[in-house]
Amino acid sequence: MASTHFLTLPSGRRMPQLGMGTWLTPPEKMQGAIDTAIKCGYRHIDCAYFYGNEESIGEALGNVLKSGQVKREDLFVVSKLWNSFHSPKDVEPACRETLKLLQLDYLDLYLMHSPMGIKNVKGDLLPQKDGKVLMDDVDYVDTWKAMEKLVDEGLVKSIGVANFNQCQLERLLSIARIKPDVLQVERNPYQIQVKLIAFTKSKGMALTGYSPLTSPKRPFPPGKLDPKNGMEDPVVKEIAKKHGKSPAQVMIRFNIQSGIATIPKSETPAHIIENSEVFDFCLTDEEMKKLECLHCGARAVAWDILGMGSHKHYPFTKE
Repeated sequence: MASTHFLTLPSGRRMPQLGMGTWLTPPEKMQGAIDTAIKCGYRHIDCAYFYGNEESIGEALGNVLKSGQVKREDLFVVSKLWNSFHSPKDVEPACRETLKLLQLDYLDLYLMHSPMGIKNVKGDLLPQKDGKVLMDDVDYVDTWKAMEKLVDEGLVKSIGVANFNQCQLERLLSIARIKPDVLQVERNPYQIQVKLIAFTKSKGMALTGYSPLTSPKRPFPPGKLDPKNGMEDPVVKEIAKKHGKSPAQVMIRFNIQSGIATIPKSETPAHIIENSEVFDFCLTDEEMKKLECLHCGARAVAWDILGMGSHKHYPFTKE
């Protein structure tokens, strides 16, 4: 069951190792996806304001909670502070808006979606001029200090970051009053994050890997760092056949067996169920090495669109 395997966070709280991603899940599919996920054991639900579907997640979770299928304290709901709201004065209002949309009194984990601030233009989450995002040079350290106050106020239980490199994370750890519990980054066989996994473990932090299935339906123009569709990779398919599992289950298991959390996304009930059935087999050391050897530095989500690759806090120019 997805709900019986946990990672212990530095704060002492426990995070389910397997979660359900919600990026690109359309609102009309959300109730069915959440219902299926809860019934097959998911308790970790990964959300973000930028995804534009938190209202439908809130309605779905509200219905699940009202039905008595699960209690609020059994859920681990994650959301993310979007780049437009990095100014310290914008952090709490952004968090409260997410809580309102999700119909919750608190978040279990609130992540800074990236270290890159952009201009806060009402009604536009990606404000642009001449095809380039309007950047803001607000320091993510100042944003973090405002996020710490959310913990003080009881709006969130834990805080963390996403899409930070090690240098940025080290800087944050050096000044943080409340240390980040979680780092969320892309992780799959084509981007195995060896150094970041080792670093976060050395600091007692948990790491969550997103895009474990390489996000084959990502809505970006083709890029030079695009990974293969992992579910069609001959190496993955060979290992899957040996275990009587699907390629998707092998890639999810790859993350689970690496000691990190992971958040595969699907809106299809059969796939949501399948993605949860990854605790009844183990990959051999040789199979893990074969998957690790697929690493090529690819990124399904490179964060370099609309000129963001030139942002002063762009994370992927260094480790």
